[in-house]
Amino acid sequence: MSRIGNAPVQVPAGVEVKIDKGMVTVKGPKGELTQDVDTALTVELNDNVVVVKRHTEQKDHKAKHGLYRSLIANMVEGVSKGYKTQQELVGVGYRASNQGQKLELLLGFSHAIVFELPEEIKVTCESERGKNPIVTLESHDKQLIGHVAAKIRSLRKPEPYKGKGIKFVGEQLRRKAGKSAAK
Repeated sequence: MSRIGNAPVQVPAGVEVKIDKGMVTVKGPKGELTQDVDTALTVELNDNVVVVKRHTEQKDHKAKHGLYRSLIANMVEGVSKGYKTQQELVGVGYRASNQGQKLELLLGFSHAIVFELPEEIKVTCESERGKNPIVTLESHDKQLIGHVAAKIRSLRKPEPYKGKGIKFVGEQLRRKAGKSAAK
């Protein structure tokens, strides 16, 4: 029995869900998302509640049951509330600025990195004197915002000795001890 797959998805007021031949479309105040659902599953909408059902007990179908239910739940939450992720640039001279959908990062390389963001993502950069710069990404698509945040983080991953690099706000890094002093 799949606990996640069997859980119904509540549709809040202001969000519209359409199901048409295996394609689920969710429209809300923040935007519109679509998801193609596997043919092994059926999606039903009854009284503002979306239920995902599977026809067989095959292992593959059980796995997809929970997956597609979670994807639909993320779509509903995204178009109603939206998603937000914050990244912190830790390092001397690390800076971030944006002009529209272009994010310019100075990460200790000999050149600035210009990162072009998709139209669905809204970016803001905050820089206070004495604090690390923070890049905030907001979007209605959880999958897209996670992918873009991972791409930005991969430009300069946090290193384990000093902790320099791009990290998520609140992320705990495993630190290593450096060389011990010789006697």
